[in-house]
Amino acid sequence: MPAMLRINDITFSIEGRPLFEGASAVIPTGHKVGFVGRNGTGKTTLFNLITDKLVLEDGTISVPKGARIGGVAQEAPASDMSLLDTVLEADTERTALLAEAETATDPTRIGDIHGRLADIDAYSAEARAASILSGLGFDVVAQARPCADFSGGWRMRVALAGVLFAQPEILLLDEPTNYLDLEGTIWLETYLAKYPHTVLVISHDRELLNRSVNAILHLENRKLTLWTGGYDQFDKLRREKQAQASAAKKRQDARRAHMQSYVDRFRYKASKAKQAQSRLKMIERMPAITLDGEGATIAFNFPSPEELSPPIVKLEDVSVGYDGIAVLRGLDLRIDQDDRIALLGANGQGKSTLSKLLAGKLKPLTGSLHASSKLRIGYFAQHQVDELELDETPIQHMRRLRPGETPGKLRARLAAGGLGAEQAETLVGKLSGGQKSRLSLLIATIDAPHILILDEPTNHLDIQSREALVRALTDYQGAIILVSHDPHLVSMTADRLWLVKDQKVTVFQEDMAAYRKLLLSERGSGGAVARQETKAKRKAKKGPEKRRQTAPLQAELSKCEARIAKLEDIRVKLDARLADPALYQASEKGVFEALQAKSVELNTAMKRAEILWMAAVEKLDAAKGL
Repeated sequence: MPAMLRINDITFSIEGRPLFEGASAVIPTGHKVGFVGRNGTGKTTLFNLITDKLVLEDGTISVPKGARIGGVAQEAPASDMSLLDTVLEADTERTALLAEAETATDPTRIGDIHGRLADIDAYSAEARAASILSGLGFDVVAQARPCADFSGGWRMRVALAGVLFAQPEILLLDEPTNYLDLEGTIWLETYLAKYPHTVLVISHDRELLNRSVNAILHLENRKLTLWTGGYDQFDKLRREKQAQASAAKKRQDARRAHMQSYVDRFRYKASKAKQAQSRLKMIERMPAITLDGEGATIAFNFPSPEELSPPIVKLEDVSVGYDGIAVLRGLDLRIDQDDRIALLGANGQGKSTLSKLLAGKLKPLTGSLHASSKLRIGYFAQHQVDELELDETPIQHMRRLRPGETPGKLRARLAAGGLGAEQAETLVGKLSGGQKSRLSLLIATIDAPHILILDEPTNHLDIQSREALVRALTDYQGAIILVSHDPHLVSMTADRLWLVKDQKVTVFQEDMAAYRKLLLSERGSGGAVARQETKAKRKAKKGPEKRRQTAPLQAELSKCEARIAKLEDIRVKLDARLADPALYQASEKGVFEALQAKSVELNTAMKRAEILWMAAVEKLDAAKGL
């Protein structure tokens, strides 16, 4: 299979820091590839190199001539155009062809236009665009609303819908699930698995990397390695390779120590000097065995609270909302300290509202909420990462929370949260997204809360940090309320599922697999793209010869349609003249008779044109095998 994307011996640095040194990889046509590696190692940089936003220092990146490269660079504009029309316009080729079809007069060109429109399935475009928008969480009413009605996060979804609809031959996606909810993430997993072209997706979502891709591109030590299979298979093989490397390094270290001991003992002894020198050269020639540093993820360590009598929270007929308007109604819920609850439901249904209610950020509009008098609540929300003081250090944040503790104790707290000595003294504004998330989690759990409410805690965490978070939550002795777009985190952490939908919160009695199946049946599982892929394969088998056969017939049909349109235009004008009362005066008798005769001729011409049009339709249908 020819290579769709070839990365050959590339070298690139940013501000003197090398990101790639002689890195190479070949992505075959049609492969779905997950791109993984530690944060900050250069994954997004590689996308910018592929799209020529950055210039290589050395090496080459090549794609076949004419291949379209697409990705989501920014949110859709806040325009008055509807969501559906915004997505339709993303396929610039279709838009241009439809415009040209309105003005083209050359029969051959008309045939080519219609042939290409058929190839790209242009006539089903609106249904396909609507299906993609539905999968990403926009119902029929929302699709008709203007983009300006939606926030930036929702317009990012519209931009994603646009690039999926345009179907570039190389699709580059950089953390696409960061602006999706769990439901949108599950739909996207299925859609990408059936996408008919090449996909390269940067993601820390383990489930997406297991369900949607058939290869993993790993960036490590400034090199690229392509592994076959999903993430779990890659992780297993990589660990086996590292275990072998670790064993080999231990053997090498022991051999080096043994030879170095000989050199130290006999280097200056005349009878042994030659042998010592020989061993010294052998030590120098030993190849270095490097070990993967990805296993060095610092664990989370959440302090556990004392046990309280159940229930620790109970809601009775509660309604909650904003400005007196209820978002959720009739809530009858109970939370015990050993509960692990994930909130399911599309964005906008009220998951964050329920989280704020449980966190004490909102008060009930009606009903009663009973909580243990000793209850402590920890609350982490995505927006709280943005509320950190950027011009302060983490240790200054800790000092405000624990003014009486010594600097050593404060540093120990930060270290337990995964922030070492260097990060403790770094301004928050200069920390990575993952480090900011760690600080926010540390602040949320510093008081050993009985309930830990986590609203999208993984957006800035890499896969290793997400696994560390799973382990910490498993060991945690308090209740957990989780909102997350990461299906793996939900599956590994939660043992109860609450569905937030239609102003209600109900217990979902089945597991995540059942919820996935239910969701895909409601939103569609990418069937449109699968149908298009099948159609494309069928067309590919027929080949260009089929299009050459039908192009003249399509052109003839277009001529017939143009002839009928022209005759209908004449008919409108003729009828308007015949409707003029002045025409029926005696002085206009000659004009009236002439127009009458022309009307008879026009009727005859119209019948003949319709017969020719019908024949053209039948010939074209027969050629297409319809």
